[in-house]
Amino acid sequence: MRPRIEHVVVVVPARDEEALVGRCLGALQAARQAARAVLPGLTVDLVLVLDRCTDGTRSVALGHLDVRLVDLDAGRAGAARAAGVRDALDRSTSDADRTWLASTDADSVVPEGWILEQVRLADAGADVVVGTVRPDPTDLTPTQVAAWRATRVPGRPNGHVHGANLGVRADAYLRADGFPDLPEHEDVALVAALAASGARVVATDACDVLTSGRLIGRTPGGYAGYLRSAFGAGEDSVADEAESA
Repeated sequence: MRPRIEHVVVVVPARDEEALVGRCLGALQAARQAARAVLPGLTVDLVLVLDRCTDGTRSVALGHLDVRLVDLDAGRAGAARAAGVRDALDRSTSDADRTWLASTDADSVVPEGWILEQVRLADAGADVVVGTVRPDPTDLTPTQVAAWRATRVPGRPNGHVHGANLGVRADAYLRADGFPDLPEHEDVALVAALAASGARVVATDACDVLTSGRLIGRTPGGYAGYLRSAFGAGEDSVADEAESA
């Protein structure tokens, strides 16, 4: 039986997310409060990694209490996530097998029960939790939203790996050598290494994370690349462009 989780670290990489990081941090603080209301002994650290930010991301983040900022000049998502984890583990006094590393993105909004659900699954035996995400419908056309919804079956998580909704027990993370230093798909590579190491991977859609539906992201691929390749510009946006021409 694995030890119960006593400490959670949430790591968020950010690169020029001035417009969205505020709602991300607000949601994480609400999730932390909700988790500690049920588990008063649980400690939760929020770590925002500012990776080559040239906008006002830092200024927005400074308006949120109890969020630790880590500066980085890598320009790679894998390096940013790894730096946040490394900083948190260096500061932690909890054992690695009692520490949970949760990951989301600065353009994403976690639900209130997100941290609590990851801890619940960890305490039930999960070494890795792979959660689902949904694109912000305000960023998409009605046609794109309908096409995306057609790909989802509630209660049947697809098992796709998203850095915006991921969790792993720290000792398993360390055995798998952590996030690789990649510009993108570092989350997929980590979960593959975890599975190869024998870690128990659990997929869930119990706590869907809302993420940006933009089609041009901070990396060539990622979720933005998936949306662009799967759903394109959409008939509605093409019609809008024709009307405005």
